Amino acid sequence: MDVLRTWAFRLFFYSISVVMVLLVPIVALFGGRALRAHSNLWAWLMQWSVGAIMGARLRVEGTIPSGQLLFAGKHESYYEALELTRMLDSPATVMKRELAKIPIWGWAAQRYGTIVVDRAANASALRALMRDAKTALASGRSVLIFPEGTRVLPGEAPPLRSGFAGLYRALDLPVVPVAVKSGHVWPRKGLMHKGDIVFRFGEPIPPGLPRREVEARVHAAINALNAQ
Repeated sequence: MDVLRTWAFRLFFYSISVVMVLLVPIVALFGGRALRAHSNLWAWLMQWSVGAIMGARLRVEGTIPSGQLLFAGKHESYYEALELTRMLDSPATVMKRELAKIPIWGWAAQRYGTIVVDRAANASALRALMRDAKTALASGRSVLIFPEGTRVLPGEAPPLRSGFAGLYRALDLPVVPVAVKSGHVWPRKGLMHKGDIVFRFGEPIPPGLPRREVEARVHAAINALNAQ
Protein backbone atom coordinates (compact mmCIF):
# COMPACT_ATOMS: atom_id res chain seq x y z
CA MET A 1 0.00 0.00 0.00
CA ASP A 2 2.85 2.40 0.75
CA VAL A 3 4.01 2.10 -2.87
CA LEU A 4 0.60 2.99 -4.29
CA ARG A 5 -0.01 5.79 -1.80
CA THR A 6 3.44 7.26 -2.34
CA TRP A 7 3.11 7.44 -6.09
CA ALA A 8 -0.47 8.74 -5.91
CA PHE A 9 0.70 11.49 -3.58
CA ARG A 10 3.68 12.38 -5.74
CA LEU A 11 1.54 12.55 -8.87
CA PHE A 12 -1.00 14.82 -7.20
CA PHE A 13 1.26 17.05 -5.13
CA TYR A 14 4.07 17.63 -7.60
CA SER A 15 1.63 18.27 -10.44
CA ILE A 16 -0.17 20.83 -8.29
CA SER A 17 3.17 22.33 -7.24
CA VAL A 18 4.22 22.93 -10.84
CA VAL A 19 0.96 24.76 -11.51
CA MET A 20 1.25 26.82 -8.31
CA VAL A 21 4.82 27.88 -9.09
CA LEU A 22 4.01 28.79 -12.69
CA LEU A 23 1.15 30.99 -11.48
CA VAL A 24 3.42 33.04 -9.21
CA PRO A 25 4.40 35.69 -11.81
CA ILE A 26 0.69 36.44 -12.30
CA VAL A 27 -0.12 36.39 -8.58
CA ALA A 28 2.88 38.65 -7.88
CA LEU A 29 1.21 41.43 -9.86
CA PHE A 30 -1.29 41.75 -7.01
CA GLY A 31 1.33 42.29 -4.30
CA GLY A 32 2.75 40.60 -1.23
CA ARG A 33 -0.55 39.69 0.41
CA ALA A 34 -1.69 37.83 -2.70
CA LEU A 35 1.63 35.96 -2.79
CA ARG A 36 1.28 34.93 0.85
CA ALA A 37 -2.30 33.76 0.28
CA HIS A 38 -1.09 31.79 -2.74
CA SER A 39 1.65 30.18 -0.63
CA ASN A 40 -0.85 29.31 2.09
CA LEU A 41 -3.08 27.62 -0.46
CA TRP A 42 -0.14 25.53 -1.66
CA ALA A 43 0.64 24.54 1.94
CA TRP A 44 -3.01 23.62 2.54
CA LEU A 45 -3.07 21.44 -0.59
CA MET A 46 0.09 19.71 0.65
CA GLN A 47 -1.41 19.10 4.08
CA TRP A 48 -4.67 17.85 2.59
CA SER A 49 -2.95 15.45 0.21
CA VAL A 50 -0.64 14.03 2.90
CA GLY A 51 -3.72 13.34 5.01
CA ALA A 52 -6.15 12.17 2.33
CA ILE A 53 -3.71 10.08 0.27
CA MET A 54 -1.08 8.97 2.78
CA GLY A 55 -3.41 8.74 5.79
CA ALA A 56 -1.07 10.87 7.92
CA ARG A 57 -2.38 13.17 10.64
CA LEU A 58 -0.90 16.36 12.04
CA ARG A 59 -0.90 16.70 15.83
CA VAL A 60 0.04 20.04 17.35
CA GLU A 61 1.26 20.19 20.95
CA GLY A 62 1.77 23.35 22.96
CA THR A 63 0.56 26.88 22.30
CA ILE A 64 1.63 29.18 19.49
CA PRO A 65 2.33 32.55 21.15
CA SER A 66 1.21 35.78 19.52
CA GLY A 67 3.29 38.72 18.36
CA GLN A 68 6.47 38.96 16.34
CA LEU A 69 8.81 36.11 17.20
CA LEU A 70 11.81 34.16 16.03
CA PHE A 71 10.72 30.56 15.42
CA ALA A 72 13.42 27.88 15.38
CA GLY A 73 12.28 24.52 14.01
CA LYS A 74 13.49 21.00 13.47
CA HIS A 75 13.60 20.05 9.79
CA GLU A 76 12.98 16.43 8.76
CA SER A 77 10.82 16.80 5.64
CA TYR A 78 9.21 19.22 3.22
CA TYR A 79 6.04 19.05 5.30
CA GLU A 80 7.06 21.52 8.01
CA ALA A 81 8.78 23.83 5.51
CA LEU A 82 5.36 24.53 3.98
CA GLU A 83 2.96 23.91 6.85
CA LEU A 84 4.76 26.11 9.38
CA THR A 85 4.62 29.08 7.02
CA ARG A 86 0.83 28.66 6.83
CA MET A 87 0.38 27.96 10.53
CA LEU A 88 2.55 30.89 11.64
CA ASP A 89 0.84 33.47 9.42
CA SER A 90 3.44 33.79 6.69
CA PRO A 91 6.73 34.40 8.50
CA ALA A 92 9.86 35.27 6.54
CA THR A 93 11.64 31.92 6.26
CA VAL A 94 15.42 31.59 6.11
CA MET A 95 16.34 29.53 3.03
CA LYS A 96 19.70 28.29 1.79
CA ARG A 97 20.97 29.98 -1.37
CA GLU A 98 21.04 26.74 -3.38
CA LEU A 99 17.23 26.67 -3.34
CA ALA A 100 17.04 30.26 -4.56
CA LYS A 101 18.81 29.17 -7.76
CA ILE A 102 15.97 26.80 -8.78
CA PRO A 103 14.36 28.35 -11.90
CA ILE A 104 11.07 30.18 -11.24
CA TRP A 105 10.67 28.65 -7.76
CA GLY A 106 13.68 30.49 -6.39
CA TRP A 107 12.45 33.77 -7.84
CA ALA A 108 8.98 33.07 -6.43
CA ALA A 109 10.36 32.38 -2.96
CA GLN A 110 12.26 35.65 -2.93
CA ARG A 111 9.21 37.58 -4.10
CA TYR A 112 7.33 36.00 -1.18
CA GLY A 113 9.92 37.49 1.16
CA THR A 114 12.09 34.49 1.94
CA ILE A 115 15.47 35.35 3.47
CA VAL A 116 18.26 33.80 1.41
CA VAL A 117 21.41 32.80 3.29
CA ASP A 118 24.77 31.54 2.12
CA ARG A 119 25.69 28.52 4.24
CA ALA A 120 29.37 29.44 3.99
CA ALA A 121 28.58 31.68 6.99
CA ASN A 122 31.26 34.25 6.20
CA ALA A 123 30.99 37.81 7.53
CA SER A 124 29.35 39.16 4.38
CA ALA A 125 26.72 36.38 4.34
CA LEU A 126 25.88 36.93 8.00
CA ARG A 127 25.51 40.69 7.50
CA ALA A 128 23.12 40.07 4.59
CA LEU A 129 21.12 37.63 6.74
CA MET A 130 20.76 40.20 9.54
CA ARG A 131 19.82 42.98 7.11
CA ASP A 132 17.10 40.96 5.38
CA ALA A 133 15.73 39.64 8.68
CA LYS A 134 15.43 43.17 10.06
CA THR A 135 13.62 44.22 6.88
CA ALA A 136 11.13 41.39 7.40
CA LEU A 137 10.68 42.44 11.01
CA ALA A 138 10.02 46.03 9.99
CA SER A 139 7.22 44.80 7.72
CA GLY A 140 5.47 43.20 10.70
CA ARG A 141 6.41 39.57 10.02
CA SER A 142 7.95 36.98 12.29
CA VAL A 143 11.03 35.02 11.18
CA LEU A 144 11.32 31.23 10.83
CA ILE A 145 14.68 29.45 10.74
CA PHE A 146 15.69 25.80 10.71
CA PRO A 147 18.88 26.30 12.73
CA GLU A 148 20.44 22.90 12.04
CA GLY A 149 20.75 24.09 8.47
CA THR A 150 19.12 21.31 6.44
CA ARG A 151 16.79 18.32 6.59
CA VAL A 152 18.02 15.57 8.86
CA LEU A 153 17.07 11.95 9.43
CA PRO A 154 14.81 11.10 12.39
CA GLY A 155 16.96 10.87 15.50
CA GLU A 156 19.80 13.00 14.15
CA ALA A 157 20.69 16.13 16.13
CA PRO A 158 23.52 18.06 14.46
CA PRO A 159 24.76 21.27 16.11
CA LEU A 160 23.09 24.56 15.27
CA ARG A 161 24.61 26.64 12.48
CA SER A 162 26.33 29.87 13.45
CA GLY A 163 23.74 32.03 11.70
CA PHE A 164 21.11 31.26 14.34
CA ALA A 165 22.99 32.95 17.19
CA GLY A 166 23.63 36.04 15.08
CA LEU A 167 19.98 36.23 14.09
CA TYR A 168 18.85 35.80 17.70
CA ARG A 169 21.14 38.59 18.84
CA ALA A 170 20.31 40.97 15.98
CA LEU A 171 16.52 40.63 16.16
CA ASP A 172 16.32 40.78 19.96
CA LEU A 173 13.12 38.70 19.94
CA PRO A 174 11.93 35.77 22.04
CA VAL A 175 12.69 32.52 20.24
CA VAL A 176 10.07 29.78 20.10
CA PRO A 177 11.53 26.30 19.56
CA VAL A 178 9.47 23.93 17.41
CA ALA A 179 10.14 20.21 17.73
CA VAL A 180 9.05 18.30 14.63
CA LYS A 181 8.48 14.62 13.98
CA SER A 182 7.79 14.12 10.28
CA GLY A 183 10.66 12.20 8.68
CA HIS A 184 9.09 8.81 9.45
CA VAL A 185 6.10 9.80 7.26
CA TRP A 186 7.90 11.77 4.53
CA PRO A 187 11.53 10.62 4.43
CA ARG A 188 14.21 12.27 2.31
CA LYS A 189 14.40 9.15 0.16
CA GLY A 190 12.19 6.13 -0.42
CA LEU A 191 8.54 5.49 0.23
CA MET A 192 6.24 7.57 2.38
CA HIS A 193 4.31 5.99 5.25
CA LYS A 194 1.14 6.39 7.24
CA GLY A 195 1.57 7.87 10.70
CA ASP A 196 1.22 10.92 12.93
CA ILE A 197 3.22 14.06 12.21
CA VAL A 198 3.86 16.06 15.38
CA PHE A 199 4.68 19.73 15.91
CA ARG A 200 5.52 20.68 19.50
CA PHE A 201 5.79 24.38 20.32
CA GLY A 202 8.04 24.98 23.30
CA GLU A 203 7.98 27.81 25.79
CA PRO A 204 9.39 31.09 24.42
CA ILE A 205 13.05 31.66 25.32
CA PRO A 206 13.73 35.32 26.19
CA PRO A 207 16.10 37.50 24.16
CA GLY A 208 19.48 38.59 25.40
CA LEU A 209 20.86 35.26 26.63
CA PRO A 210 24.51 34.26 26.09
CA ARG A 211 25.14 32.37 22.87
CA ARG A 212 25.99 29.03 24.47
CA GLU A 213 22.92 29.09 26.70
CA VAL A 214 20.39 29.94 24.00
CA GLU A 215 21.92 27.44 21.55
CA ALA A 216 21.81 24.67 24.18
CA ARG A 217 18.19 25.42 25.09
CA VAL A 218 17.00 25.64 21.49
CA HIS A 219 18.91 22.51 20.46
CA ALA A 220 17.39 20.49 23.30
CA ALA A 221 13.89 21.80 22.65
CA ILE A 222 13.76 21.20 18.90
CA ASN A 223 15.09 17.66 19.40
CA ALA A 224 12.62 16.84 22.18
CA LEU A 225 10.70 14.37 19.98
CA ASN A 226 13.73 12.38 18.86
CA ALA A 227 13.33 9.65 21.46
CA GLN A 228 9.56 9.30 21.02
